[in-house]
Amino acid sequence: MAFGTATMLGYGGGPAIIPLYENQVVTRYEWMNTDEFGKALAFGNALPGPIATKLAAYIGFKVAGYAGAAVALTAVVLPTAIVMILLAGVMLKLSNNPFVRGMIRGIQPVIFVMMAMLAYDFVKYAIQPIAGPVPFLPLLIAAGFFVLVHYYHLNAVWGIIGALIVGALFMRGG
Repeated sequence: MAFGTATMLGYGGGPAIIPLYENQVVTRYEWMNTDEFGKALAFGNALPGPIATKLAAYIGFKVAGYAGAAVALTAVVLPTAIVMILLAGVMLKLSNNPFVRGMIRGIQPVIFVMMAMLAYDFVKYAIQPIAGPVPFLPLLIAAGFFVLVHYYHLNAVWGIIGALIVGALFMRGG
């Protein structure tokens, strides 16, 4: 129910759904705390594929084993697949309708705020000092990734691989 509700109410894809998942998993059902959810999100983002399904499968497995993972994945995938199939033809016909275009433009600021809230909630992981010779290494990784991807147009995959290597070598504690 938690993943199905969040998925059906989320608009804008997997990253926009993350705050809704966090609310269900951390606040409503208390299956994880914020730190555990943040670590699951970070690990899930390092793997290929949609983040919503990866998080649902992991959290479902953590809560109820393989059956929990299957139920969580079904709750994420099935309702949206059915809705997409039913509405695909309608949206194609109405895509140039001014009312529909206005609805889409109206929801975009909400998606922006949800993404900003997610970034705000998880910035503490990027600025949290670690033990070792470079205490602010997480912040350096975040800043380096931003500069390389945004200004130098490095493919994000290489940044993710680099961050995994740096993390494995220098951030093993905690």
